[in-house]
Amino acid sequence: MKRTEAPSVRIEPWSDSDLELLRRANAPELMGHLGGPESEEQLVGRHARYVALSADRTGRGRMFRIALTGEDEAVGTIGFWERSWRDQEVYETGWAVLAGFQGRGIASAATAAVAGQARAERKHRYLHAYPSVANGASNGVCRKAGFSLLGECEIEYPPGHPLLTNDWRLDLHPDR
Repeated sequence: MKRTEAPSVRIEPWSDSDLELLRRANAPELMGHLGGPESEEQLVGRHARYVALSADRTGRGRMFRIALTGEDEAVGTIGFWERSWRDQEVYETGWAVLAGFQGRGIASAATAAVAGQARAERKHRYLHAYPSVANGASNGVCRKAGFSLLGECEIEYPPGHPLLTNDWRLDLHPDR
């Protein structure tokens, strides 16, 4: 089997103009492991939080649109944000690549780029990802991006709904 080169992606800070991208990422095939699509009201609220997070320069995190280098069209979303996890402050990451662009290594390349952004904050040592145990593609992204599998855990997503996930962790500062 011939191996292809990883795609060249860029991540750009989330802006007011990215609401339509969020709507496109709200598709049933992309939200199946996350409790299903959100309502328009929920999307508008999420978009406002993404815009605010991306404007914040205190190191709380940031959201991005994913684009292929040399192209204008956004092909997905990714970000990192703070959370308390097992009595420790960490960053969490999550992503979505639009259906027509999946299977090309875009999520793995974007995850490496977002890890670099989180590392540059020099605020938290660890970046975690919590894909559903049933989401083979997202678990593969974590593996390919160099995360270590810590085991299964249960988180609430959406709030109030338990979700069995894998806890993947990337050491942002192994030299510490």
